[in-house]
Amino acid sequence: MIDANKDGSGQGQTPPASASDRRAGRNRRLRGIAGTLLSLALTLLGLLLVTFIIGRVMPIDPVLKVVGDRATQAQYDAVYQAMGLDQPLVVQFFRYLTEVVTGDFGRSISTGQPVIEDIKRVFPATLELASLGTLIGVSIGVPLGVIAAARRGGIIDQIARVVALVGYSMPIFWLGLMGLLLFYGILGWVGGPGRQGIIYDGMVPHVTGMILVDSLIAGDWAAFQDAFSHIILPASLLGYFSLAYISRMTRSFMLEQLSAEYITTARVKGLSERAVIWRHAFRNISIPLVTVIALSFGSLLEGSVLTEIIFSWPGLGQYITKTLLAGDMNAVLGGTVVVGVCFIGLNLLSDLLYRVLDPRSK
Repeated sequence: MIDANKDGSGQGQTPPASASDRRAGRNRRLRGIAGTLLSLALTLLGLLLVTFIIGRVMPIDPVLKVVGDRATQAQYDAVYQAMGLDQPLVVQFFRYLTEVVTGDFGRSISTGQPVIEDIKRVFPATLELASLGTLIGVSIGVPLGVIAAARRGGIIDQIARVVALVGYSMPIFWLGLMGLLLFYGILGWVGGPGRQGIIYDGMVPHVTGMILVDSLIAGDWAAFQDAFSHIILPASLLGYFSLAYISRMTRSFMLEQLSAEYITTARVKGLSERAVIWRHAFRNISIPLVTVIALSFGSLLEGSVLTEIIFSWPGLGQYITKTLLAGDMNAVLGGTVVVGVCFIGLNLLSDLLYRVLDPRSK
């Protein structure tokens, strides 16, 4: 093609898109949005179907949990019918589906409160813990993975691989117990189990449910320091496991990019190694890295059960565990649905970010 821009006439410029092209592009975007929404709806429906089946196959009688084992047969039958258990399973599922969509997970037998209210109370603690753990994992894991790939076979690469290996193989409950023994019991560097000390318990006004944020909003620095001393150890443990995953994936992505031809071309042109690594290679791995970080955050939200139990952290994981041991299936299924919805939401968010960051998807 002859470049007419050279003579300044401007005739070589790309002609504007026609109305049909714009209409076709708009239709493609609409089909993409419709496909995403359909996939999201089917995934949520599958999640609700699985939780419904779990609630029906568990060897726990929900009626006995309500009326007790000394109730008469007439009382048992009345509650059985009131709970809709005499209806066909299809009818029960659609009733369950309608209730969940409206935010009604039933009433918890353990607390006597609506399950949704219990979840609102405990979920901010898990969100705060997982967020800080992810922040620690990203701030250390990403640079560690990049440097390990840039210096493949070196001492930093060996350290990164050992860190990832230990992070995948070490039981978190053992690390938690050893951490409490060393940093709390012996050295006294951190606060003990729980979210706050007894002195500050209930002193911070409830705004978000996350004590670090609420204490900053209230300007209570003493409460903030106390809360930070309690959260830093469990968050560091979760951050370490997040770090192991993120650093390994970052290293893998970087090795693939550093062996590409455009990196060789950039080096031949005389670009500094720092520019080659961070401006070119890292920019290209930032797209899949978003998905890795989102999945890591989701895994901390649903996988912090042992950490919450060891550190007496009143979060969603501990709530689900306690209610499961008590046979409180409404609470267990409600918590499971919330975790699943969070995972689906994070996957949707990462997919949207992927489309925004990746110019090929436009």
